[in-house]
Amino acid sequence: MRCELPIIGVNTYLNPNPPTEEERNEIQLARATTWEKEEQIKQLQMFKKKHENYSENALQKLKYTVVNGDNIFAELMNCVNVASLGQITQALYEVGGKYRRNM
Repeated sequence: MRCELPIIGVNTYLNPNPPTEEERNEIQLARATTWEKEEQIKQLQMFKKKHENYSENALQKLKYTVVNGDNIFAELMNCVNVASLGQITQALYEVGGKYRRNM
């Protein structure tokens, strides 16, 4: 017996009662406090310090994988354990460039 599952995407979960244009304009954005921002920066610095002996090697392996045209998913999964999103993004920019949309 074959089970059909929905393809999850933009149209899978539509709000049955979408907000009006006026309601959408009234939505208040949640902003982080100064303390929350500073705490996140401190956590990031601690993460980088804790993994500084491993992150460079993981980033190099990721770049090597990209350059060779291999599937990067497994390397990304290893990399996220020891490198920040910013470090990973920078490494990918170095080997693949930055995406620019054609205008």
